[in-house]
Amino acid sequence: MDKFFDFELMGRLLGLPYVQAALVAAGILGLLAGVLGPLIVSRNMAFAVHGTSELSFTGGAAALLLGINVGHGALAGAVIAALVLGLLSRRSSEHDSVIGAVLSFGLGVGVLLLWFYPGRANSKFGLLVGQIVGVDFASIALLSVSGILVMLVLLVIYRPLLFSSVDPDVAKARGVPVGGLSVVFAVLVGVATALGVQTVGALLVLALMITPAAAAARVTASPLRATVLAVVFAEAAALGGFILSLAPGAPVSAFVTAISFLIYLVCWTISRVRGRSARGAAVVAVPVPAR
Repeated sequence: MDKFFDFELMGRLLGLPYVQAALVAAGILGLLAGVLGPLIVSRNMAFAVHGTSELSFTGGAAALLLGINVGHGALAGAVIAALVLGLLSRRSSEHDSVIGAVLSFGLGVGVLLLWFYPGRANSKFGLLVGQIVGVDFASIALLSVSGILVMLVLLVIYRPLLFSSVDPDVAKARGVPVGGLSVVFAVLVGVATALGVQTVGALLVLALMITPAAAAARVTASPLRATVLAVVFAEAAALGGFILSLAPGAPVSAFVTAISFLIYLVCWTISRVRGRSARGAAVVAVPVPAR
């Protein structure tokens, strides 16, 4: 337990170049997760994010076996998964079943590919729970370019995407290409999810993509404020989780998920207190009929 509070060791590690590169990676991922998260929550795509992350794991496992950059493999796997899910689940009634079918198949293939891989077990384990200290400058370049592209595309489609997320039926009646936007957004989510495989890991990427946005939705109904809060929460979880994991050398994903869930609990408590206060004020405001 003493390692968790070894601030001297933590300070020395923060001065290392590869640790600083990992901090940049965590910051980029936190920004993407915070911006995309509120839209994911409003569109009820949490399960889709989970499915995409598992299939980005399959792409990363294939890259590991072929000896190419794991980030490129995870990115390819996530984009293919997003396109497949978008094309197969046209109707909302079949969305979850399609994700479940594709997810289980892709995860099985990923496990088989890892079994074929003859290398270190740490590389296999890192795909599942993250290995942010293994992020090199080539990975930073991939993160940066992919992040900029995601933000630019999102900037172009944000208004119609938000409209179709809030009220898809009215948006469709107004001529908004709801189906096309859904596929494009699924690809953006797939790219952001794939970028999290090397940092948070395929199993726990939901901690950044969903939990901060869900926490923000608990305390505000404004899309702009929710996005700002989600970015702050995601950055706190990503950067804070990474820094806390340095001294003990523990998997960063455990700290990221813990911070994300703590933030969610605080926001949940605030929303409950507000709800009780609002109900109490409403009761007081009701006039008492004269006898």
